[in-house]
Amino acid sequence: MKKNIFPIALLLLLVVMIACQNSGRQAIEQIKKTEASVFDENGMIDPARVDELIGVYISFADNYPQDSLSPGYLFKAADVAMTTNRSNQAITLYQRIREEYPDYRKVPEALFLEGYVFENYLGRLDKAKAIYEDFLEKYPDNDFAKDAEISLKYLGKSPEELIEIFQQMQQDSAVNVK
Repeated sequence: MKKNIFPIALLLLLVVMIACQNSGRQAIEQIKKTEASVFDENGMIDPARVDELIGVYISFADNYPQDSLSPGYLFKAADVAMTTNRSNQAITLYQRIREEYPDYRKVPEALFLEGYVFENYLGRLDKAKAIYEDFLEKYPDNDFAKDAEISLKYLGKSPEELIEIFQQMQQDSAVNVK
């Protein structure tokens, strides 16, 4: 009797694996369809369907957390959330990426963008400063390191102050050229 159980268990495991692969492929197809219907030919997003798009990205990551596509879909969800003024959701998603997928190649970018959202969308300069400093400590050689340094340098400056600073820099460089 024991000999008959192994082939049945193996067959059952195979059926489950195939079903999971099919549902994963279906989820990816649903994401592609949603993306195609939410973005117009100019790449502009339909504001009424933003939540649907973010939802399919998050749903994939929730249902297939071990899939290599999951952190990328979460990153897309965070970017869409950020660019459509869903700042708190964007921050939550960037944090989730860093916590659940620490080896994902865009973890440094997620940290930087978290600071960016705090600075530019929420006006939480204290949080932005702490995140930029953390970013520079962890990723001093990253492509975004210079951006983090500049963000820290000009953090909290008004547009008028920035204009003054840049005008002064232009004047100084003009004097140095002569």
